[in-house]
Amino acid sequence: MSRESRPIFPAATNHTETARRSGRWRHPIHFRPESVHSPSHASDAILTRCREAAALLFGQVEEREFAVRYWDQHFEERGGGMPARYTLTLSGPSALRRMFLPPSELRLAAAFVRGDFDVEGDLEAATALRDELRARLTTPGVWPRLLACLAGLPRAPARVPAHLPAASGPATASLHGRRHSIRRDAAAVRSHYEVGNDFYRLWLDRELVYSCAYFRTGQEDIDTAQRDKMEHICRKLRLRPGERLLDIGCGWGGLLRHAVRQFGVEGLGITLSEEQARWARQRIAEEGLAGRCRVEVRDYRELPDDAQFDKVVSVGMVEHVGLEQLPAYFARAFRLTRPGGVFLNHGITGSLEAATPGVVPRIVSRVWDTGSFMQRYVFPDGELPPLDRIVGAARNAGFEVRDVETLREHYARTLRRWRQRLERARAAVTAVVGDETFRTWRLYMAGCARSFASGYIDVAQTVLGRPDANGHVSLPLTRADLYAGLAEGAGRG
Repeated sequence: MSRESRPIFPAATNHTETARRSGRWRHPIHFRPESVHSPSHASDAILTRCREAAALLFGQVEEREFAVRYWDQHFEERGGGMPARYTLTLSGPSALRRMFLPPSELRLAAAFVRGDFDVEGDLEAATALRDELRARLTTPGVWPRLLACLAGLPRAPARVPAHLPAASGPATASLHGRRHSIRRDAAAVRSHYEVGNDFYRLWLDRELVYSCAYFRTGQEDIDTAQRDKMEHICRKLRLRPGERLLDIGCGWGGLLRHAVRQFGVEGLGITLSEEQARWARQRIAEEGLAGRCRVEVRDYRELPDDAQFDKVVSVGMVEHVGLEQLPAYFARAFRLTRPGGVFLNHGITGSLEAATPGVVPRIVSRVWDTGSFMQRYVFPDGELPPLDRIVGAARNAGFEVRDVETLREHYARTLRRWRQRLERARAAVTAVVGDETFRTWRLYMAGCARSFASGYIDVAQTVLGRPDANGHVSLPLTRADLYAGLAEGAGRG
């Protein structure tokens, strides 16, 4: 997640000692001696219990890289006199209870979306708490003590809903039917992409390209990096004037229009989002490209069996396909690619987690339910296939794997650019979609940036050839053409 913060934190040594003698204090916290307050006994007892819970959850103050600010401005600095990477701010006495009772990734994320706590500073760094908390809960004895401690904290006031919120934004669509059926996939995709064109326009690039950008130096702005990404993909496909291009999951049509303008192809884009299609068609008409490309609202499985294209591309689509559907997805892409043609698949890749050893870690892993936030709030039914599963399914469908490039660091940079733009546009974003959706996207972008930066997930462009009867694929012998004159090529249009 992201970074910063600090105020002053009063001592409470008298009540700390009382708690220690009673046996209720398991993890002492070292308080700063300045600005001693004299709160009521009840409020002081609540604060003491919150600090005890914080010690069980986050470790001793001297072990932390972050600071904690309580609802009454009491403040725990980072230990060791080092600057805090960020400050965790609690909105009230019930915040920790609402964040962690019962402990789960979804509970924690929902509390952030709802505003029970916030992060001042490096939100991306703060997302590391997810994995640290999960690991801490497997420590012998922590789980029952933590639950008892949290249960002793105040419940939320009646005016604040105590249940998990059904986020007012992205993933509120009710999904029915068989997972990854055509109808259910359409509902899942629309729940994310139809938050609204006005929303996406506030923080995406000019072309509304919603996938990993390509940074030739690392210093480019998002408009330049997305233009260079589109150029890079078109070069990898070795597009030629007059060729027919299919873009599966074309989004707002940025790549399709770039390919038509700069490489002279004829294009068809398909998307499941009516709003994306409406925007894409408007841009196609404005640019005078209506005779050379079009966008349809259609599932890739609904394309005619006899339809074939010289080149096929799919960017950010395979994540919605589902692991069990990968063979059918690549089989369909194979049929859509003419013999001798090329298919480029660009998508986020994950890994299949090994079984967690030990009874307690397995229970914690099941209860914590990693990935539940993304499923509930962001990408319902989304699955990140491992790269070897992608390659295996492509080969089994008949493709040759001709080139694989991973762009992991590029996606971390992309997400950081997006989040910076989102945060700068907060007032406009909340006016369009509300504060919960703003907080949802802010958290999701920060968490994903950290996942890419740490290598937990990756993104790969896989160039696949369909050999003709003579074994020929329309690709050159080397990659030299990809980079020859790239600076000049990327600057076109």
